Amino acid sequence: MHRLLLIGIVGLGAAVWLGLAPPSFVGGVEVSSDTTAVVVVMEPEVTWRPAAPGEGSLFRVRVTASEHTPVLGVHGTVADEELHFERVSEREFESLAAMPVGAEDAVTARIRAVYALGGEGHLESRIPMTAGSYAHEELRVAPRFGSPLNDADRARLDRDRERSREASARAHRTPRLWGSHAIMPRDSRVTSGFGDGRIFNGQVSSRHMGLDLRGFQGDTVVAAARGIVEVVAPFLLAGNVVYLNHGGGVVSGYFHLSRQLVAEGDTVEAGDPVGLVGATGRVTGPHLHWVVRYGNVSVDPRSLLEVADTP
Repeated sequence: MHRLLLIGIVGLGAAVWLGLAPPSFVGGVEVSSDTTAVVVVMEPEVTWRPAAPGEGSLFRVRVTASEHTPVLGVHGTVADEELHFERVSEREFESLAAMPVGAEDAVTARIRAVYALGGEGHLESRIPMTAGSYAHEELRVAPRFGSPLNDADRARLDRDRERSREASARAHRTPRLWGSHAIMPRDSRVTSGFGDGRIFNGQVSSRHMGLDLRGFQGDTVVAAARGIVEVVAPFLLAGNVVYLNHGGGVVSGYFHLSRQLVAEGDTVEAGDPVGLVGATGRVTGPHLHWVVRYGNVSVDPRSLLEVADTP
């Protein structure tokens, strides 16, 4: 039985493999089973765009293999969310990632590269964050929604959240369905920004983890990108919702609809109608609340458009 020892040289961007190799070609030179093979492995380079991603935004992580050490595939996580690398050139792999709200100053990228010569490389990088600037907004809602929930409403809210988490989990298991095309679900004014604090009936109770878009009862809401309809349901706080699974970890949600126009399992393209603006759930009036998540990390939905337009 042949044993292969991997020795990492930390900080030098290289590793050395020492071992007894079977009759084969190593670096283009045939060696016998009693020959000790020495292979220098140049670690890949990990970069990201932008250099300091904004708090609550999508960004891109790129892994570039050395020309001397081909890479078969790349896996990893950022902020404990799985990455989905795609090969974008002979030596480059790229994935979307998310910078969570409240990430303090940086998040850790943990990368595993599978080498064509055998073995793996493990790399860690700290990705700095640009802090967001958020406002506070005071709202008045029905006492039922502004006060602590009763047991029945709490149980219903827990079920709603579980369905949302399931949609995110399926997005991690689905290959990316959209290319480089994403649009606003409504061509209208933003009435409440992402990340702003929400004060309900005089008490700070939550942060606004979506984008509110102006609309009147019955206005059309369209899909932001190609995806599979994962959830069509009435939620307690979000009202009538539609969740789309865009694959590659990305999910979008459309809340407070007066009517849903799609069914679970449908495939929609960017621009296809998915519902009508309404005022269902915890709202102060008709509007669209649009959310985008990478796994379970909520991000400013506008960052989906930005990464889609990035070459």
